[in-house]
Amino acid sequence: MRELILLRHAHADPASPGQADLDRPLSAEGLAEAEAAGRWLAENRLVPDCVLCSPSRRTRETLEAVLGAVGYVDQRIEPSIYEGTPGALITLADSHAHSERLMMVGHNPGFEQLAALLHSGQSGDYRGMPPGGIAVLTVPAGASLEPGIAQLSAFWWP
Repeated sequence: MRELILLRHAHADPASPGQADLDRPLSAEGLAEAEAAGRWLAENRLVPDCVLCSPSRRTRETLEAVLGAVGYVDQRIEPSIYEGTPGALITLADSHAHSERLMMVGHNPGFEQLAALLHSGQSGDYRGMPPGGIAVLTVPAGASLEPGIAQLSAFWWP
C-alpha cells in the first residue's frame, strides 16, 4: 500500500488591492491551523517521503509550518497544482508513484474533487475540504491512480 496525503492550504488573508492571488499570505488563524496540521501529521506518524507544493505563498507558508512539526522532507514547488484539475493532479501524483507516502499541498476545488474521485469514482461527489484540511488516501501498491482506486483512511481539519 502507498499513501497520498492531500493538504489544503490554511486560511489566508484576502488579497490587498492590486495583489495577485498567488501572493496572498496566511492569516494568523491560518498559521495556527497549519501548525496544528503539522502536529497531527507527526502524532499520526504520517511524515511524507516527498512533498509537492503549489507555488502560491499561502501553500508554501502552510508547508513551512507543517515541516516545523514533522521535520525536513524532500519538497518541490509544482506549478501545475495551482488551479489543477483532478485529472492533472492524478497525472502529477502518478508521476511520483515511487514515493510510499506523497503529500501534495494545494487548493480547492481541485483537492476536494480529487479526493472524491479517487475514493468514490466521481469528482462531483465531494463534501468539502476546509482550509488546513487533510485527506489521507490509501492506494494498492503498484496500482495507477484512477477513479475509485483509493480508500479514505483519514480526514482531519483544524
